Amino acid sequence: MCGAKKGGLDLKGVDVDKEAVIQGQVLRGEEPVGGAYVRLLDSSGEFTAEVPTSATGHFRFFAAPGSWTLRTLAPKADVVDRQVVAQYGEVAEVAVAV
Repeated sequence: MCGAKKGGLDLKGVDVDKEAVIQGQVLRGEEPVGGAYVRLLDSSGEFTAEVPTSATGHFRFFAAPGSWTLRTLAPKADVVDRQVVAQYGEVAEVAVAV
């Protein structure tokens, strides 16, 4: 998990103006879900990338601008899909409840 720290994700050293960032946290109730997997699917539903969540449930992708689907797979939970739009110069923050 890139950049995951207790209390959130640190973007220090990242030129956000030149990146389209999608990041967030997977939660079960108010508890973070570490060891879940978040997949990044393009606008046609094709798999692009996958990252595990950190112990604090955080994840991050650097993506091309556009519409994406985050597919979250966590133990003892149904698959959760969330739509997100990535844009250069912005950080798309996504909370995923499982």
